[in-house]
Amino acid sequence: MTRIKRTDKLIKTDQLIKQDFAMRPLRLDNLEIFEDVVRCGGFRAAALGRGVSSSAISQSISALEDALAIRLLNRTTRSVAPTEAGERLLERLGPALHDIRTAIDDLNQLRERPSGTVRINAPGPAADHILCPLTFEFMKIYPDVNVEIISDAAIIDIVEQGFDAGVRFGNQLAQDMIAVPLGPALRYAIVASPDYLCNRGRPDSPHDLLQHDCIRRRFPGGTMVTWKFERNGEELEITPNGRLTLSSAHQELQAALAGSGIAHLLEDYVRDDVKQGKVIELLSDWKQELPSWYLYYPSRRHTSAAVRAFLEYVRNQRWCPTPE
Repeated sequence: MTRIKRTDKLIKTDQLIKQDFAMRPLRLDNLEIFEDVVRCGGFRAAALGRGVSSSAISQSISALEDALAIRLLNRTTRSVAPTEAGERLLERLGPALHDIRTAIDDLNQLRERPSGTVRINAPGPAADHILCPLTFEFMKIYPDVNVEIISDAAIIDIVEQGFDAGVRFGNQLAQDMIAVPLGPALRYAIVASPDYLCNRGRPDSPHDLLQHDCIRRRFPGGTMVTWKFERNGEELEITPNGRLTLSSAHQELQAALAGSGIAHLLEDYVRDDVKQGKVIELLSDWKQELPSWYLYYPSRRHTSAAVRAFLEYVRNQRWCPTPE
């Protein structure tokens, strides 16, 4: 074969490759899914976040790899990790997708009503008693805004996990976060059922609790919750003893109602049961007042119209003092 014929053949092959690549659809949502899979560390977690099946996520990634004609992820039965090509794409993809979302949101500013999704990470007690009731009213005012609330007591990086905002105590916030007060000051109550107190007696001081069956709570990270008290400037902290250890306030309340021991719960959880006599409050003169929850969000990140509307709604709230 002559050099000219070989050159013509190479040119035609190259043209066919380019035509084939151009015919493959490169969809923006597949790029977003790729980013989600890497951020979440797997197909299943990304699928749960998007509300779709793992197979749908896998098909989207395969379509993206086919369109780019290169493998982006190394898959094993236990993990998913980006290849070198995937790392390079991800490095450029994050800022690019952010710019696209910002451009789309800029168009949303022309709409009469904000739209989009607000994702919030919050501990269960904050979600149960403050965030959810607030959100229900907010959504009546802004019908085009979707809200997703994930209850989680673990300390996480909300930006890395794809949340717009989080809820924590003020002393748990990173310095680069902007915080907005969420709700009134908090107080814990010590409660037990009448049956338990009839059988075991009533503690007269925080130290007496060490002789009782206390219902303990363990955080997701493994730390056991301590009980703190304050009276006339005197502060005490105890690590309760007890046979029952749980992981949520709802479980603790059920245990206290069943007579399984003495519980340490935010007042919001027990107020109605105390009024009805189902549980009896103990050591009320030793209550320690805590700061309110805070809704926080990144200071260096563009916020969507939906997020801005939610933040403004929270700022405009007038929190009533916690009832005695």
